Amino acid sequence: MTTTQSYSACILALDTCTEACSAALSYQGQIFAEMADAPREHSQRLLPMVDSVLKQAGIGLDKLDAIAYGRGPGSFTGIRICTSMTQGLALGLDLPVIGISTLAAMAQMAITEHQAEQVLCTIDARMGEVYWGQFVAVDGIATLVGEEAVSAPTEVQLVLNLQQPIVGCGTGFDAYPDLLALGAGILALNAVKYPDARAMLKLADVAIKAGLTTSVDELEPVYLRDTVTWKKLPGRE
Repeated sequence: MTTTQSYSACILALDTCTEACSAALSYQGQIFAEMADAPREHSQRLLPMVDSVLKQAGIGLDKLDAIAYGRGPGSFTGIRICTSMTQGLALGLDLPVIGISTLAAMAQMAITEHQAEQVLCTIDARMGEVYWGQFVAVDGIATLVGEEAVSAPTEVQLVLNLQQPIVGCGTGFDAYPDLLALGAGILALNAVKYPDARAMLKLADVAIKAGLTTSVDELEPVYLRDTVTWKKLPGRE
């Protein structure tokens, strides 16, 4: 997929933190992207996606200015795959990296493509919990309100303006439909179920302009949930 968008840098974005796997590239005013709903195939699918977007753009890895990676929250295994592949690429190319929240990526997609102004993002975290975050559009950019969290659906505390429409994104709404009852104005957006590397590019561009890139040695995945919990349920990632 190719779209047009103006970014100041050549950025490669990667995400494998949920059931979806995606890669996107910004280069000379165009975006090249690949995405697939491919649970348990992320480690096999991601690098071919990277090769595909580079070939679509007609460039090599040496043209990259930075790599944006899905930092979580999400699947423990998926986050590890994304961060390890980012490390491998960034170390070899000596590139700065930018961690992008999976929740923010969904919110950004809702804002960019569906004109949302307020977004509640939830990801099914299994074990009766959801990862969640609340965002508002500020100059077209998804901006976190409060903090990202993991909790039982009944403990999600909405602080967005209930007098204005709220868009709900993510698999948490499928797993726990009662989340829609948090506010009369919440409407689930079925078109945005998973984070997409395309939306990460806009957030990464903002981060680059703000000087928020880090070295690959400072790469920081965000699990929210204690990793010890995951070890109790192998295969439930």
